[in-house]
Amino acid sequence: MTTKNDNWQRETDAEGIVWLTVDQAGGSANTLNHELLEELDEILGELEAQRPTGLVIQSAKKDFIVGADIKEFTRIETMEEARKLIRRGQGVVNRLENLRCPTMALINGYCLGGGLELALGCDYRIADDDQSTRLGLPEVRLGIHPGFGGVARLPRLVGATAAMDMMLTGRSLSARAAKKIGLVDHAVPRRHLRRAARELIKTQPPRQRAGLLSTLGDNALLRPLLARVLRNKVAAKARPEHYPAPYAVIDIWREFGTDKPAVLEAEERSVARLIIGDTARNLVRVFFLQERLKSLGDKKAFAPQRVHVIGGGVMGGDIAAWCALRGLQVSVQDRSDEHLARVMKRAAKLFKKKLRQPRLIQQALDRLMPDRRGQGLARADVVIEAIFENVEAKQNLYREIEPRMKPGALLATNTSSIPLQVLGEALSDPNRLVGLHFFNPVAKMQLVEIVTTADTHAEAATQAAAFTRHIDRLPLPVDSSPGFLVNRVLMPYLLEAVTMEAEGLAPKVIDAEALKFGMPMGPILLADTVGLDICLSVAEILSKELGVEVPGRLRELVKAGRLGKKSGHGFYRYDKQGKPLGAKPGRGEYCPPDTQDRLIARLLNEALACLREGVVNGADLLDAGIIFGTGFAPFRGGPMHYIEQSGRAGLMAKLTELEKKYGERFRADESLLPLEERGE
Repeated sequence: MTTKNDNWQRETDAEGIVWLTVDQAGGSANTLNHELLEELDEILGELEAQRPTGLVIQSAKKDFIVGADIKEFTRIETMEEARKLIRRGQGVVNRLENLRCPTMALINGYCLGGGLELALGCDYRIADDDQSTRLGLPEVRLGIHPGFGGVARLPRLVGATAAMDMMLTGRSLSARAAKKIGLVDHAVPRRHLRRAARELIKTQPPRQRAGLLSTLGDNALLRPLLARVLRNKVAAKARPEHYPAPYAVIDIWREFGTDKPAVLEAEERSVARLIIGDTARNLVRVFFLQERLKSLGDKKAFAPQRVHVIGGGVMGGDIAAWCALRGLQVSVQDRSDEHLARVMKRAAKLFKKKLRQPRLIQQALDRLMPDRRGQGLARADVVIEAIFENVEAKQNLYREIEPRMKPGALLATNTSSIPLQVLGEALSDPNRLVGLHFFNPVAKMQLVEIVTTADTHAEAATQAAAFTRHIDRLPLPVDSSPGFLVNRVLMPYLLEAVTMEAEGLAPKVIDAEALKFGMPMGPILLADTVGLDICLSVAEILSKELGVEVPGRLRELVKAGRLGKKSGHGFYRYDKQGKPLGAKPGRGEYCPPDTQDRLIARLLNEALACLREGVVNGADLLDAGIIFGTGFAPFRGGPMHYIEQSGRAGLMAKLTELEKKYGERFRADESLLPLEERGE
């Protein structure tokens, strides 16, 4: 017998097992929204009366349930509204847990957030042992924590240590990793899922519980000690005043342990408070900005198979390795065998970290081909130039490769600051060239600037954005102007930090002030990481085009060979593992009260200038670019959003004061001036 609701299909087989399939209407993915929960609650009520042999919840889509419907978060105005929503979700999962028959979640693809909390309400969980399967509780990335029973159930199932690691980091697990910690009962190939489900329903083995060793951390005497350790670990990456959610999880667990009723009530209160706070609202905004960027690239518009990267340096090699990791056939060209050997060594390290399974690692390595003679050029669908930042060298290369490229292939440059109009002068068809500006490190930075001019072929821009999505990166269309968006906004911030260091302020003090604002890394350490020679190159270009002042200190360090992390010495010295020495500020370090203002005001002012000049199409895209391209304090929602929230008048006053004290580099962008003073 088959019964169908709007979002659920129910089928009872000959053995009395109910197969309940979620297939959310009108969407490509299942999200645990109000309608889905209401229908499920109604179905569970009917099953309570029917007493089936067992219940199996599965998905008709490529993913199980990807989480709650985040759009519903934006409609919550009060704590009472939030508590009502959370109580409803908890009530449905509780009802599933109390159903008087064996219950099973059959998991494929993404099973995240509320989807995993629903699965935790089942007696058993079986996951598809495919690379695409991921289980996780990523709520902290939205400024909240699990609220449908995850904090109550996960530690009881897998132990406090594993549960806290999942909830505090938001990391997701593969099916095999989930099986290893006891989150799922079995990880099996897709073809065996239904058979494994039937077997568990029939045999009803004891339900998974955390082992004795795993439960030691839940001891009432040990919890406060472990909680302190967890807080210190979180504090190393996130300040409590910026990101309160992980600290709230720790506090709930420290106080109530595995007392489920008490934890459920604490979950409700805590999430309701967090969800209406500024951090959660801004992180939800960032989530939608990310979705906006994803929508700018249509995979169907262009389906490349082969990529040829020219330049085996760190950037070129890492771009090539990332493309191979994402399933493309890649050839990487360089004149130096030594450079190509380093590319393969770094790629192998990346593949091992990301893929883990020897078979998958070898397949990725097989897709990456060192190509000293450039034989892959003629077959490539995408050709990416990633040689050093020199106009003449790049132009000479284009003259050489343009006749050898196959018709319709995309030609892209990874230049970090040189306008396309200049580079394109060497091409017979300059409007075929686009910029694909990746950021370092390629494997971590999601943003890719899609650089075009007014004359760039529309097809080339479309292909570039589509290619970016094929390799799981976020495309941001920007105008081909000096520094594009990210480097132009970032450079005044970095240069101000260099200026302060030259004035005698300790690098670690400068970096500490940026961290207090919410930056993921201080500007001095960031400059060292990017490479001081790269910073100088970009600064020189911006100096010629926009009048940016280049501190003599930067030229001095580059001339001395102190290039930063890659040379072992920049502003900081680095150990053999690449970690900076003496980067933590000590007590009594001198820090002028306007240090943070000097850094952030220059960044915000340059963001305003870029928006006014149309470097990017709108404030939201500017915010997205600076968040995903620089790591700008996500909990603040982006530089333009921060300006509007904190007030333009306040920024204007701050810049005016700083200009009087330090000079015209702090002169406010004209968009901050009253209309009558803008000269329009």
